[in-house]
Amino acid sequence: MTTSIFNLYENPSEREVTVSGWVRTSRAMKELSFIELNDGSCFRSLQVVDASGGSYPVGTALTVSGTIKLTPEAKQAFELAAASITVDGESAADYPLQKKRHNVETLRGLAHLRPRTNLFSAVFRIRSVAAFAIHSFFQENGFVYVHTPIISTGDAEGAGEVFRIAPVNGSEFFDVPTGLTVSGQLNAESYALAFGKVYTFGPTFRAENSNTARHAAEFWMIEPEIAFAELPDDMRLAENMLRSVLNYVMEKCPDELTFLDSFVEKGLIARLEAVAKADFAAVTYTEAIAILEKSGKKFAYEAKWGADLQTEHERYLAEEYVKDPVFVTDYPKSLKAFYMRSNDDGRTVAAMDCLVPGIGEIIGGSQREERLELLRARMSELSMNEEEYAWYLDLRKYGGCKHAGFGLGFERLLMYLTGVSNIRDVIPFPRTAGNAAF
Repeated sequence: MTTSIFNLYENPSEREVTVSGWVRTSRAMKELSFIELNDGSCFRSLQVVDASGGSYPVGTALTVSGTIKLTPEAKQAFELAAASITVDGESAADYPLQKKRHNVETLRGLAHLRPRTNLFSAVFRIRSVAAFAIHSFFQENGFVYVHTPIISTGDAEGAGEVFRIAPVNGSEFFDVPTGLTVSGQLNAESYALAFGKVYTFGPTFRAENSNTARHAAEFWMIEPEIAFAELPDDMRLAENMLRSVLNYVMEKCPDELTFLDSFVEKGLIARLEAVAKADFAAVTYTEAIAILEKSGKKFAYEAKWGADLQTEHERYLAEEYVKDPVFVTDYPKSLKAFYMRSNDDGRTVAAMDCLVPGIGEIIGGSQREERLELLRARMSELSMNEEEYAWYLDLRKYGGCKHAGFGLGFERLLMYLTGVSNIRDVIPFPRTAGNAAF
C-alpha cells in the first residue's frame, strides 16, 4: 500500500515506505539523481534520491519504494532514498510543462494540464477547501442546503442575459421557454419560508458577451436566504460567513498561501488576516456618494447620485476611506432588482453590497419585499408579467414574512483569497465568450 506525501509531512520519521506520484523535476548527477515527486495529496513535493542515477522525464508517473531519511541540516526536512522505482506512465518528450515557471495565458490553453503546476495546484486546492468551509459554516449554523434548478423559466435579475435552451428538433421540450439559471435566489426564498434558513451553492450562467478579467459565462454562486430577518441581519450573516471562510482557508492552506504571497500578491496573507479581524463598517449609498464627491480624487467615472458605483469607487471606499471592509446600503431602487424591499423614502431599497480592500464588491444582497401590493406595484413599474411570477407572489399571500439574503460569486471570493486577478484562472475549465474548450 502506498503512503501519501501528506502523511509523510504529518508524521516525518525514518521508515520503509512506498509512494506514487508524478515527476515535477528530475536532476541526474554522475552517480545520483534527484527527483521532485508530487502525488497531489498536499502542496509540497517529496525529494527522492535515486542511487542508480536514473533519468525520468518531467510529468512521468512513478511508484517509488525505499527508506525515509531525516535531513534536518538540509533545505528539506527529509528525503526518500529509493530502493526501487517503477515507471507507471512515461511522459512524452513534447510534454508542455517542462519549465518551472509558465505564462498563465499559455496555461489557459492547457487547462487539462495546468493543475500540475505550483500556481494552479495552490489555487484549486484552496478552491476545494473554501467550498468545504462554506458548507461547514452554513451547516453548523442550522441552514438547509437546497439544490435549486439549473433549468429555469425566469431571469431573477431582469438583465435578460440568459442562455436559452433549444432542443435539437427545434420544438420546445417544456411547456414554456426555458434557460440556464442566472440565480437560485427566487427558488431559495420558497424554501426559506419553510425551513427558516437555507442556502444554495451551485453553477449559474450569464450570456454576457464580455471578455473582462471578472466575467465568465459559467460560475458558481452561494446564495443564503433567512426568514424573519431584515437588512442588518443579512449584513451580520455576510460578515460572519466571510470571516469564517477566511480563517478556515488560512488554517488549512498555509503552504498554498505562502506560495501565492511570494509569487502572486505580496502581502496577501497580511491582507486576509486584516480582513478576518476587522470590524465591518457601514455607510449608506447617499453617504458614499458624498464621500466620493468630497474626496478630491479624480475618478474615470463620475460619482453621482443615481449612478452605480464603479470598482474604482468601491476600492476607494474600502481601501482609502474606511481602510477596512464596508457595507454600502440603501441604493436607489432604479439600480436594483424588483424583489428588493422599498424603503420609506420611496427612492431607495434595503440593499447592501459588501466591499473589501483589494477587490471592491464581493457580496451583494438585500431584504426582500414581503408586502404583496408593493411587490406587485414594482413589477408593474418594470412591465413584468405577473402571471410568470404567480408562484413567487404566492409566497407573500400564504404566510409571508420579512426575509433577506445575499449572493456571493464563488470565483470572486477565490480571486480575493488567492490574489489571482483573472477569473479564468480560478475556474478549472473556464467558459467565456468564444471559449468552451476542454
